[in-house]
Amino acid sequence: MRDNRIRIVQALGVAAALVAWKYLPGRRAPLTQAVLAAALVTATHSPLGLRPPALWAGLRAGTAAASTVIAAVAVSITIPAVREGLAERTPPASPAAWLVFRIPVGTVWSEEAAYRGALTTLAFDAFGARGGRLFQALVFGLSHIADARAAGDSVVGTVVATGLAGWVFGRLAERSGSLAAPMLAHLAINEAGAVATLAVRHSSAEKPKGATDAHE
Repeated sequence: MRDNRIRIVQALGVAAALVAWKYLPGRRAPLTQAVLAAALVTATHSPLGLRPPALWAGLRAGTAAASTVIAAVAVSITIPAVREGLAERTPPASPAAWLVFRIPVGTVWSEEAAYRGALTTLAFDAFGARGGRLFQALVFGLSHIADARAAGDSVVGTVVATGLAGWVFGRLAERSGSLAAPMLAHLAINEAGAVATLAVRHSSAEKPKGATDAHE
């Protein structure tokens, strides 16, 4: 009983730290986030499945998920309302650094290692498989409250969407036995969204001022 209480306290402590981290100034430094995530993985002895044969299973599952995501994003940007929303977003000053470093290292690796790696390990030990899955997904959703507020997005909508994404990422990792699967899916979501944002804004910037579409 005492050991279980300790595991619960550990899971809750790490969860609280991950949510609080989003409110700290300067926390967006990709390298800092990546190093801290790696430290969490090491401290919790989390299995990542990044060596064969688990790696191959993760790559297969992740590639399938990523392909679906990319196709969905490609279709969605043909919808006027989606394009308008993307055109209103302000990308970072350096798109190249965003795509090549910040997203893969500062977001994908950092979040997958921290949530689907360290937190999931602790949550499964504390709450069991079903409870652990839900706990990890809930914490992942709550950790995006600060981002939603900063971007002016719906807090409830963001928490629900990212919570569902966290649950899917967790299932991908669990079923494939490798963190490579959710990493590829997560990477596809963020990179496709970033590329779509840059493409739509570039298209809007090139459109002559006062020009209208043919169907208007």
